[in-house]
Amino acid sequence: MTVPADSHVHSEWSWDAPQGSMERSCARAVELGLTAIAFTEHVDHTVWTVALDALAPGDHLATLAAPDGLLTPPAFDPASYLEEIERCRERFPALRILSGLELGEPHWHAAAVAEVLAPGRFDRVLGSLHCLPHRDGFAEPPGLYGHRPAADVVRDYLAEVARLAAGSEAFSVLAHIDYPIRYWPEREAGPFDPTAFEEDFRHALRTTARSGRALEINTRIPLHAAIVRWWHEEGGEAVTFGSDAHEPAAVARGFRDAADLAQANGFRPGRNPYDLWPRTD
Repeated sequence: MTVPADSHVHSEWSWDAPQGSMERSCARAVELGLTAIAFTEHVDHTVWTVALDALAPGDHLATLAAPDGLLTPPAFDPASYLEEIERCRERFPALRILSGLELGEPHWHAAAVAEVLAPGRFDRVLGSLHCLPHRDGFAEPPGLYGHRPAADVVRDYLAEVARLAAGSEAFSVLAHIDYPIRYWPEREAGPFDPTAFEEDFRHALRTTARSGRALEINTRIPLHAAIVRWWHEEGGEAVTFGSDAHEPAAVARGFRDAADLAQANGFRPGRNPYDLWPRTD
């Protein structure tokens, strides 16, 4: 099986990827036999409070946050980023290199997002949800689990995903619908069981499908097979694959298993390696 294109990679142009490198990620893609890669750099406008006590020693977020944990994401530099895209296209002519963005909470920042997208030079645009309202600000799942029941965090997240899909036209692919599961507090809450949240997932998936978006199979952690099956059953037309790599070594990790998962649940490769994978029926 041909390895699918990695449609979610971060380089040095993403503010949270200090180990990122567009050139070395391209070299890694060629080494792995990929024929296409998309650099979907972070564009974030939500200011949120980082749970500093939950960060590993030396975590890059700690260097960006204020002493009280408030983090204002640095601005994206589109001109320099697009220059590097062109340089890498010349350096790796056999690799299809797509430009792209990962828009954080675009339904909350419509004007700012429109300004970034105005030049119209991005091939693949992801929409993602990282934060939820918390107290008088915002927080990511690691900063929420200690303040509300774990199940409520997941349900609140999926409800907001539905609002994201319905409230923004700025993106074409929904990224990492399972984002809060990365941080699920298994010691306190037990193993994560997606079937306990089936209706919540189905609502988010159904709303996303009706909006005409593709669903990303993000391989940062293995996506539960039930979620891909529900996506197909709720009318999802296509999937993409994203490693969410923040360093070159992580490009296309888990992709063969992810491709098998997609095919087992009714999706097939597109005509070109960089195309979305459409449903088979």
